[in-house]
Amino acid sequence: MRSTIVSVRTGGSEVVHDLTTECSSFVRDSGDGLLHVFVPHATAGLAILETGAGSDDDLLAALGDLLPADDRWRHRHGSRGHGRSHVMPALVPPYASIPVLGGRLALGTWQSICLVDLNVDNAERDVRLSFLQG
Repeated sequence: MRSTIVSVRTGGSEVVHDLTTECSSFVRDSGDGLLHVFVPHATAGLAILETGAGSDDDLLAALGDLLPADDRWRHRHGSRGHGRSHVMPALVPPYASIPVLGGRLALGTWQSICLVDLNVDNAERDVRLSFLQG
């Protein structure tokens, strides 16, 4: 298995960050196999969705409705509502696996691999890409 870390600066706001270009570059010319993407953080997740047409903003809005940034959370350190960031990975998991065929991601036409981060207290994220040759 071949593995690398991609560092992402998410900034101080909620974000859906497209990782597809980095993932495509990592598996280019690798033949067939499986790309596993993992975020080793307790407050971030990965989603496969369409970006650029509003779906990324819709996801953030839906998560805002499901997990409001208010004082209901028992996990209370950090910014207001920080506890919701620790619940989010139960809904948006910190991993995704994507088939690779002929060195190319076997994604659908409008699918992108995205880091989802609601945690405005941590602007630096690492994402581990691992390729298992078929």
